[in-house]
Amino acid sequence: MQSGSAARVRLRGRELINFSSNDYLSLAGDLRLARAAARAARRFGCGAGASPLVSGYSPPVRALERALAEWEGCEAALVFGSGYAANLAVVGSLVGAGDAVFSDALNHASLIDGCRLSRAAIHVYRHNDLDQLADLLRVEGSRARRRLIVSDTVFSMDGDFARLSGLVELADRFGCLLLIDEAHATGVLGERGRGLAESMSPGSWSPRRPFKVGTLSKALGAQGGFVCGSRRSIDWLVNRARPYIFSTALAPPIAAAARAAVAIVQTEPERRNRVLALAERLRRELQAFGGNVGASCCQIVPLIVGGAHEAVALSRRLEEAGFLVPAIRPPSVPEGSARLRISITAGHSESDILHLTTTLRDCKASFV
Repeated sequence: MQSGSAARVRLRGRELINFSSNDYLSLAGDLRLARAAARAARRFGCGAGASPLVSGYSPPVRALERALAEWEGCEAALVFGSGYAANLAVVGSLVGAGDAVFSDALNHASLIDGCRLSRAAIHVYRHNDLDQLADLLRVEGSRARRRLIVSDTVFSMDGDFARLSGLVELADRFGCLLLIDEAHATGVLGERGRGLAESMSPGSWSPRRPFKVGTLSKALGAQGGFVCGSRRSIDWLVNRARPYIFSTALAPPIAAAARAAVAIVQTEPERRNRVLALAERLRRELQAFGGNVGASCCQIVPLIVGGAHEAVALSRRLEEAGFLVPAIRPPSVPEGSARLRISITAGHSESDILHLTTTLRDCKASFV
């Protein structure tokens, strides 16, 4: 079964090898998810019909939340229609006027918008610069009623990691709440696929810490986002989070498909192991002929070109050669760092990686 996010897609009548998708484990087209969705649709219909607190909280959503909490090793989980909504909900529920939020400069737009909508004072620290963050917490944090640190764990345009242990230490030292967004880590990183937090030393990350956001719409091949944490923190969101209270609940077929994906992630670790191995090979091949992949260390591999015009031209040359690789330009990335964003999925083969790197080597005068 082929989906629009598959490793091979048809565009304008041609088949292209797709390196643009966030379907990292190639589950969006998996028949097991489709069958789970079809069974739920036959029994519960295609739409939720109302917000969760009215009548939209269906048995598939309830079962998905239980499965997510068990997988994540936490007391409870809460499902949203999107990861974007989940981030807006958490930030807006934890801080407000009189509070302060401290945000990494490269955080996703959903975290940025959550900070803006919260009405808290916003302090942006340089990407992964924990010394600057500590200074801001020391000076600006002392004036705030409540302090919240927010960060992605995997940064979506660079494929690098947050300094998570350091963030935890600073949150403890300055009495801060901490929100991490595992959107691009969910299903891919960690021994059980639970994200970057799982790779920390035992006890460093506690389920009692509010809050951890994950996604259903990338590696899990479905749609939506979720928050996991203590029962008390999830109850707080249910009663305070406007994007949850006033949005239609996740559709039953999607919830059922996501639950099937959660099971697959736990029983088929070879999928994520394959993705990470292919990404490492791609990085080595690109660096061998002078390609700049930044600090990438996961399934997202940027090829940093510099100028926006050059990045777009290179993306078009790759399309002519049979590849779909997006050019990312400012304002999505800083000026002077336009790039190709190459996403590796479980549907790619070693020959796909070799073909791509061979083609890029032929084009290297455009970016080296």
